[in-house]
Amino acid sequence: MSNLIKGQKLIVTIVRREKAKKVIKASKAAGARGGTTLIGNGYRLNDKKRFLGIPLEREREVILTLVPTSRISEVMNAITDAVKLNEPRQGIGFIIDTKQVTGICHMLGLEEEVEENEYGGDNQPMTEQNVLYDLIVTIVNKGDSEDVVDATRKAGAEGGTILTGRGTGIHEKAKLFNILIEPEKEVVLTLISRDKTSDVLDAINEDAELKKPGKGIAFVLEVEKTVGINHLFNQMVNEKYKKYKNDGTL
Repeated sequence: MSNLIKGQKLIVTIVRREKAKKVIKASKAAGARGGTTLIGNGYRLNDKKRFLGIPLEREREVILTLVPTSRISEVMNAITDAVKLNEPRQGIGFIIDTKQVTGICHMLGLEEEVEENEYGGDNQPMTEQNVLYDLIVTIVNKGDSEDVVDATRKAGAEGGTILTGRGTGIHEKAKLFNILIEPEKEVVLTLISRDKTSDVLDAINEDAELKKPGKGIAFVLEVEKTVGINHLFNQMVNEKYKKYKNDGTL
């Protein structure tokens, strides 16, 4: 049997610090085999950036959970209930399809899921949602994430999450005492309604100067289902309704 398997989806959950344990516990109880937790900083549209000259940062935990398609509804519902994603400002969760998975099959016991999903299985139908979303992933040099955040805000994004990491590329070959220095990177995750994706991506490209060599890269992933941002959509609808009541325009 091939080491590549299909029929897996990735649940990305972003919550306040110290809540990742609840997410992982709930997902395991619902049938997931585990998860990976990353630490980052979150921002929202109306956040103040600094107080007395000190940058304000909201620590976030990002949990990546790989789940068989047949169990996606149960796991997503369990996570939603565990950390109350349906309540305002508790966090968000969204689902991304995966084309193939390898490297963890023997460890997570996923081989048993392949035939079930390849030949029909007991897949749960996903609940329809009113707004479709994309995830924009932007990777830039450390210190440049503010340019990305400012660009996304101007183009209509509600918020996002910043992660830190390291990267290597053909333009980055600096050495110190003959030791390769891997430049630090910042990864900005921006969940955006699909009708705004092009505008936000263009704004990031322009303001973060991604066309210049070594400045960074941005790409878009299609999101299947979201939880925890309904209040943002409702707020948008209410604002448009008020505007229509006041001046008759949308």
